[in-house]
Amino acid sequence: MPAQIISGKEVSAQVRARLKKEVEEMKAQDPNFSPGLVVLQVGDRDDSNLYISMKIKAAAEIGINATHMRLPKTATENEVLERIREVNENSSIHGLIVQLPLDSVNKMDTEKVTNAVAPEKDVDGLTSINAGKLARGDLGDCFLPCTPNGCMELIKQTGISIAGKKAVVVGRSKIVGAPMRDLLLWSHATVTTCHSRTANLSEEVSNADILVVGIGKAEMVKGDWIKKGAVVIDCGINHVPDESKPSGKRVVGDVDCTAAKEQAGFITPVPGGVGPMTVAMLMANTVLGAKRFLDSHQPGKWNISYTELNLQKPVPSDIVISRSCVPKPIDCMAREVGLLSDEVELYGKTKAKVQLSIMKRLQAQPDGKYVVVTGITPTPLGEGKSTTTIGLVQALGAHLKLNVFACVRQPSQGPTFGIKGGAAGGGYSQVIPMEEFNLHLTGDIHAITAANNLVAAAIDARIFHENTQTDKALYNRLVPISGGQRQFSPIQINRLKKLGIEKTDPNTLTDEEVTRFARLDMNPEAVTWQRVLDTNDRFLRKITIGQSPTEKGFTREAQFDITVASEIMAVLALTSSLADMRQRLANMVVATSKSGQPITTEDLGVSGALAVLMRDAIKPNLMQTLEGTPVFVHAGPFANIAHGNSSILADKIALKLVGPEGFVVTEAGFGADIGMEKFFNIKCRYSGLRPHVVVLVATVRALKMHGGGPKVTAGMPLPKEYVEENLELLETGCGNMKKQIENARLFGVPVVVAVNAFKTDTQAELELICSVAKAAGAFDAVRCSHWAEGGAGAVALGQAVQKASESPSDFKFLYDVELPIADKIRIIAQKIYGADDIELLPEAQRKVELYTKQGFGNLPICMAKTHLSLSHDADKKGVPTGFVVPVRDIKASVGAGFLFPLVGTMPTIPGLPTRPCFYDIDLDPETEQVNGLF
Repeated sequence: MPAQIISGKEVSAQVRARLKKEVEEMKAQDPNFSPGLVVLQVGDRDDSNLYISMKIKAAAEIGINATHMRLPKTATENEVLERIREVNENSSIHGLIVQLPLDSVNKMDTEKVTNAVAPEKDVDGLTSINAGKLARGDLGDCFLPCTPNGCMELIKQTGISIAGKKAVVVGRSKIVGAPMRDLLLWSHATVTTCHSRTANLSEEVSNADILVVGIGKAEMVKGDWIKKGAVVIDCGINHVPDESKPSGKRVVGDVDCTAAKEQAGFITPVPGGVGPMTVAMLMANTVLGAKRFLDSHQPGKWNISYTELNLQKPVPSDIVISRSCVPKPIDCMAREVGLLSDEVELYGKTKAKVQLSIMKRLQAQPDGKYVVVTGITPTPLGEGKSTTTIGLVQALGAHLKLNVFACVRQPSQGPTFGIKGGAAGGGYSQVIPMEEFNLHLTGDIHAITAANNLVAAAIDARIFHENTQTDKALYNRLVPISGGQRQFSPIQINRLKKLGIEKTDPNTLTDEEVTRFARLDMNPEAVTWQRVLDTNDRFLRKITIGQSPTEKGFTREAQFDITVASEIMAVLALTSSLADMRQRLANMVVATSKSGQPITTEDLGVSGALAVLMRDAIKPNLMQTLEGTPVFVHAGPFANIAHGNSSILADKIALKLVGPEGFVVTEAGFGADIGMEKFFNIKCRYSGLRPHVVVLVATVRALKMHGGGPKVTAGMPLPKEYVEENLELLETGCGNMKKQIENARLFGVPVVVAVNAFKTDTQAELELICSVAKAAGAFDAVRCSHWAEGGAGAVALGQAVQKASESPSDFKFLYDVELPIADKIRIIAQKIYGADDIELLPEAQRKVELYTKQGFGNLPICMAKTHLSLSHDADKKGVPTGFVVPVRDIKASVGAGFLFPLVGTMPTIPGLPTRPCFYDIDLDPETEQVNGLF
């Protein structure tokens, strides 16, 4: 009875149908996902082109996104390796085939090239790593070579059990023979490998229950060699002369098929046997690679290691603690939290930037829980919001084993060298390395400085040129002749459209249109944009510019702000994408024209350049805590004239990465009446995010000050009221905490009070705060010792936050932005500060009318007042009553998207004290270690 034919075409069709269904299931799970395959070819061989076209066609039928990457014959080995590296790092590609042979005029090391393919993308199964895993029997952790894998599928189609059978493989190539031997061996066959120099080859073949031939010689294996009933798999493709064929030749295998049919039980035809299976298994490997990628990159599925703290008593200085802990390599941290290699830009070993492309990859994934840390009204004694933020995430991550991200602001270098010092947390709850955190980090603040000052330079240059040129001369320089013609730039076209001039040919503008286009006519008295510097320098608070003779007497008074006060910093913190940032930068109002029109950076023609300067700064910075939990450090706007919160982008990315059961903990600047109110009414309004929990930080000593405790002098011992038990003073001061709990609950979010304990606090004092907090409506109140104990000291806080996040919440904004400006200010003053009313002083009233007329009346409000009191008077502690808030002026950050009323006076660039921090700072030239920074 002749052998049964094993049709590779039929089996491969079944495999392709199964793969197509699997791909459809993947896309149903994530509509933005598709398996990706790249076929890299060097040269232009006809046979290679044919094979590649078959692969591309098969991929398209299944739903695989396949790309043919063709390099010329002149390509060098280095060029090929570079293209392979690019594909290796492309997370949308799950399979890479290097088409062999490499048809180049240059010398190529084929082994080196094939081994350059990342093992997890080596769908041909040719790298040494995949071959080694196959040889060791790690079949579930490698890619099986396509032809041998296809042969195994064909053998399985016969229904014959491989285990215990005698198998003979004729051929020992790395592509077919050697891996075929391994596959049969690990399927429990007894395997003999033969080759062209095997003695008594016919005798060896005659013993085979399963025979696989891939030796590359036409019909070398004769029919009478084959054991009766054997399974014969013929991998050969050879051409022999045949005058009956139009081509003069026909395709035959390595087995004499006609004679073999009479002996074998099953046999594969040539063509139509193994060939179709090779392509099918290549597709199967690509789909498998995509599945493995999805499995290993499931949002919220972290494989993270935590760092164990070696707690010391007494607690050493912050810098000693920071240096005692060796941070994980930041690329390791990135992998642990689900970031892909092409989504991360490394800045050394301990910090990295994260590409915004991750937002598209994770857009369909649910968000985690959102927590904001705020505090009672600040005092000189400090409350420890940053330390609590870091302690909480260390507790949630390293101790409660939940996915958690901290999102914090980048500190200004001004206070670092001035009076405040660093801002990385403290004790055993820090962001590390603290030197990196507190100094240049990745240069974001420097980018803002450059962008801000470019705008300032553009303003004064434009005023100067308009003052010294006729309309025609100004227009000719703004739209110069180049290549024999004038042409508007895209940003100039935007200005024409804003003016209602629908023309694109510079030669067609009327004289009146030329004047309107060329002259911004800025009022020097109404320039609101200032230069910035990230240094505390009191002598730049008021300056005169333009005193050089070259400026022809056009001087004006101006000032410097500290960089973090720049509107560009606020834009960075509130933007949601690169396109959104570009538009916000364009919308920034820098001056008013003499006719009362707002002048923007787009009018100046500088907004595109600003986006270029900010293109890296927009990417969040990845760092870590002492206990190895991830931190995003991004943006650091002032908390008085701006909203005092880290970036929306960092929060959004983190919320996707942690998964639905994870937590993102961010911190709002100053007390709840300032930073938290702006977090809700400004940041959440623009982000669309809804917080689950407010953590309100309080301390015994700070509440005692609010209860009427004596003033504290820096460098002097604390008065006894703060270091001895005084329940009466403390209970009076708890009024401030109760008011801030009330403020948080106005927004419909549950509040957990974190009592940051000091060693001088008594048990009775701590219990008093907790009982008062709960009675005031807090969901819970817990004692914390994270400064001395790290995450272990905030486990109770973490558990309380976890429970609170599961409780019902009814988040709402405090006011409708469509209300009149004065009404919005009044609502904040009365409901948050406890004021009786507001008073708009003449300049503030004028600005209300101006901004309403200019169309900015519907922006949210960002109150700029003292952070040291609920009122406008910094000396009034506790819960002041019976006061009216005086608003002396209102300014607009139109690009960022808010108006900021000024209550009282406040410097926008700090000064240096008599003895600044820089006295203690130096560099060790031997170790390159920074000393005395903190």
